[in-house]
Amino acid sequence: MVYTRSREEIEKIRVSAQLVAMTLRELGRAVRPGVTTAELDRLAETFIRDHGARPAFKGYRGFPASICPSVNEEVVHGMPGPRTLCDGDIVGMDVGVEKDGYYGDAAITFAVGNASDEARVLLEVTREALMQGIAQARSGNRVGDISDAIQRHVESHGFSVVRALVGHGIGREMHEEPAVPNFGPPGRGPRLMAGLVLAIEPMVNVGGFEVETRSDGWTVVTKDGALSAHFEHTVAVGPDGPEILSVPPDGEN
Repeated sequence: MVYTRSREEIEKIRVSAQLVAMTLRELGRAVRPGVTTAELDRLAETFIRDHGARPAFKGYRGFPASICPSVNEEVVHGMPGPRTLCDGDIVGMDVGVEKDGYYGDAAITFAVGNASDEARVLLEVTREALMQGIAQARSGNRVGDISDAIQRHVESHGFSVVRALVGHGIGREMHEEPAVPNFGPPGRGPRLMAGLVLAIEPMVNVGGFEVETRSDGWTVVTKDGALSAHFEHTVAVGPDGPEILSVPPDGEN
């Protein structure tokens, strides 16, 4: 079932999504060569709980950690652990928060130190693709309009869009209908209505779009070992256009 949310509900989702954005800002400040992904996970969990909320990923379908740090060829669902970030890495930070029964979800991929030109272009194109998709989150459009905008922007720069994983609705649950693919033709899929809240999240690879899951059962990686980036926002479809909910209350990222 596709849910539309009241203004009061959207404000509650905003509170959770803003905390996600604040957590990502803290993680961005902590990302540097020499830090471990486990240390970043502890930082995020402490920050979220200190703000009276719960890390939404921890325990979700058995996931053992509070964030998903995905390094280099890891696309999403990376597992925190003893891995040390190195100069030149890129690391996608995916964070979810539940507060007062409502969820927020967002992700940013950070460059660690002196990343390559290719990596920095990948990050910029993925961020731009997210914004291109968000621009289509308007009442009267269809999900496919978001998908098409993302795919066209990514492929115009010679990169590929992951097809095995998609964005989603969000609200009272972390994952709700509708699915929001990052590829496909415009004018298809569910009609967008004011009050619908979506987690739009392009996952973009330097190489091919094929992915596989490591033996830990969680970490999704590019099949060809090429770099991958992931950006995500929680977005409300408003009567006058899209409204990004996952930004800090002070508006500074």
